[in-house]
Amino acid sequence: MLDLFAWLVLAVLVASAVAMIFIAGSLPGHIAHRRGHPWAEAVTIAGWVTLFLGFALWPVVLIWAYVDVPRDRR
Repeated sequence: MLDLFAWLVLAVLVASAVAMIFIAGSLPGHIAHRRGHPWAEAVTIAGWVTLFLGFALWPVVLIWAYVDVPRDRR
């Protein structure tokens, strides 16, 4: 019985880890699309790439999703 409980806990932990990776990877792109960022697709791709290549620049991509780009005054 204890072995079954251990496998259940392991499955829940793995599912939670996969869900958190998906949320962290898609969050900058979702924010950029919702705010109407002109480079929303680039923010989305950068969010996933930086997440899988070390996570070091992921906060920079998150900030980039919030940056408002000035419009042309013409």
